[in-house]
Amino acid sequence: MKKLLFLLISIVILSILISGCSSKKIETKKDSNTVIIGIDDTFVPMGFKNEKGDIVGFDVDLSKEAFKRMNLKVIFQPIDWSMKETELTNGNIDLIWNGYTMTHEREKKVAFTNSYLKNRQVIVTLSNSNINTLNDLKGKTVTTQDGSSSLDTLFENPELTKSFKNGEPVLFDSFNDCFMDLEAGRSDAVVCDEILAQYYIFKNGPSKFHVLTEDLGEESYSIGLRKNSNLIDPLNKTLEDMKEDGTIAKISNKWFGKDLEK
Repeated sequence: MKKLLFLLISIVILSILISGCSSKKIETKKDSNTVIIGIDDTFVPMGFKNEKGDIVGFDVDLSKEAFKRMNLKVIFQPIDWSMKETELTNGNIDLIWNGYTMTHEREKKVAFTNSYLKNRQVIVTLSNSNINTLNDLKGKTVTTQDGSSSLDTLFENPELTKSFKNGEPVLFDSFNDCFMDLEAGRSDAVVCDEILAQYYIFKNGPSKFHVLTEDLGEESYSIGLRKNSNLIDPLNKTLEDMKEDGTIAKISNKWFGKDLEK
């Protein structure tokens, strides 16, 4: 009898504990006012880890200010950049905001806000390089980041890409690795976002890197969200306000030494 009574009491207590845990999870989800932004934490200067391990950058400052105005908290979640759309679709992140280029292919998978920054795909060499035109890249070792819009651009220019050494670019996990390889003399050029190139020149001075006059096309940065997201219109309004009141220009000057929109 005592064993039966002990068993019944144990079942009741266990049921209460399980019920309490379930209620807490549901309540936390329901009351959440936090958005999770997926970033490539090596993408200097848009969103990256500094020497202290803090996530900083142009897009980090931009998103913090935007969501502060929208009364939302932000969590920056480092992700495998080549899996960014999958992470978004699966609900592991709420936004992709880290130098994210608008493309027709990506529009099939995500919803975009209005563009907040213009960009070009450019070729960067060392300043003492004899590479001055796209034709000079023939037989050269050219690098770029795997999963980037720079790589997409090279796929769209097969004749140029075939002229590279081994008929293809060398891929790295990050643009930082690409520039380290370039500085070490193991490669001849990097295909990357102009905004990234401008940052490296701003930090290192014009005597170290050179950007070819010929580019591989213009593009725009935007924020990627799920198709059913209710954040698109509020974000568009907030970013427009930040542009008009000079906030975006101020953040741009902090990271690039100038207003990139001018």
